[in-house]
Amino acid sequence: MTAALPDLQDRRVNMARRIIVALDFDTVDDAEAIVDRLGDAGQSYKVGLELLTVAGPTLATRLVDEGKDVFLDLKLFEIPTSVAGAVRAAGRLGATMVTVHAMGGSRIMEAAVRAAADFPQLRVIALTVVTSLTDTDLAAIGLNATIGEQVIRLARLAQRAGCHGVVASPQDAALLRAELGPDMLIVTPGVMLQAEMNIGTTTEHARPAHPAAAIRAGATHIVIGRSLTRAPDPAAVLAHLEDELGVLRAHS
Repeated sequence: MTAALPDLQDRRVNMARRIIVALDFDTVDDAEAIVDRLGDAGQSYKVGLELLTVAGPTLATRLVDEGKDVFLDLKLFEIPTSVAGAVRAAGRLGATMVTVHAMGGSRIMEAAVRAAADFPQLRVIALTVVTSLTDTDLAAIGLNATIGEQVIRLARLAQRAGCHGVVASPQDAALLRAELGPDMLIVTPGVMLQAEMNIGTTTEHARPAHPAAAIRAGATHIVIGRSLTRAPDPAAVLAHLEDELGVLRAHS
């Protein structure tokens, strides 16, 4: 039994980096309160546009200084020069991931990848289709494709552009893993805990799934927000996920 303990600890440390806690708050105090409650257990955090607008780079800098992974979910969609500048800023900040819109095309993704090359820790992750969208939404903006078809099309484009990974719904993870091979990162927001799924909790994500289902399907990272951050005991939720998902990764 003793010999197995280091392996279990290694799995938990590894999985803690793959569970990205979304700091989707409109005040710095609320975001910092969750970081403080999770303490050493929280190893990866997503900082999105709302919090970055409210807090500036201060909180992200604090997280980096404490050795945390910071996923800057900027969803960059601009001319290549502007995207490259934003990616370099993310790299200087110490971020480990930054998102660009695959819908922006190859040139902006290639510019992002070139800009990130100066920062060994930084990975460029291409957003395929926003997880709140449905087939009807794509049709409304003139795209004659299903969500699944568009996700695969954009993921292929991102891979050719040199991106390190993609963001997609957990329900798209299996198709993406089969299409992209073993090396691309697949980051999946829109995960829900089983208790929420059992009672039919609504979510703005159109295609949610349980974290374990996402990992089994081939996701490398999950992004979890309110299911964890609004829980009575966020640290207990995180510890349970680390154990459950760590076992899955060990047997995959």
